[in-house]
Amino acid sequence: MRKAERLFQLVLLLRRPRVVTARELAVELQVSERTVYRDIQALVLSGVPIEGEAGVGYVLRRTFELPPLMFTPEEAQALLLGARMVQAWGDPKLEQAARLLLTKVSQVAPDHVKAALDDSRLLVPGFHVASALRETLGLIRRCIEGSEVLRFAYKRADGAKSTRTVRPLCLVYWGHGWTLGAWCELREDFRTFRLDRMAGIEPDGRHFMPEAGQNLENYLAATRE
Repeated sequence: MRKAERLFQLVLLLRRPRVVTARELAVELQVSERTVYRDIQALVLSGVPIEGEAGVGYVLRRTFELPPLMFTPEEAQALLLGARMVQAWGDPKLEQAARLLLTKVSQVAPDHVKAALDDSRLLVPGFHVASALRETLGLIRRCIEGSEVLRFAYKRADGAKSTRTVRPLCLVYWGHGWTLGAWCELREDFRTFRLDRMAGIEPDGRHFMPEAGQNLENYLAATRE
């Protein structure tokens, strides 16, 4: 990584809402702590409002604003690929948002970034994601964001059917299909549901508050175990 790119990455890392130690920065940037100290000194001398000291940690004053769109070609391609994935596999609202995002970036980006955003060699086919499923994604995503309880009919792989009422926590795309991570009121435990086995999905009319033992962090921890 060139020094200019490393300094920019350092500023991004320092924008975290907490004190960051030189060791953490060195690990993320894959450089020595001595290099981190030199880079921080260079940024301070150039007028970047970094607060802190060696052995304690550093933080960037919240009033500092970065110049817009300082993308490398690789970062622009990462943005392009991610946006195309959303367009191909996400719900209609997210598809539209991804398209508008690329348009906004392209309108104000420098030429080398525009070239990366026009790269037609990064393709994401979406023919295998049914339109009805994408509409379902939008409904579930809105319920996750609004903490709304969901009710639906579910058919397991062995053919057993049941009606589930769940607290939706997250949507996961596995490359071949979507799943919903949720707290299931029937089983009183976390469950993962395949969207292509869900039917009659609708909000239950109730809202829920995250509770200890039933929230997203707990679901992810249980999944890892």
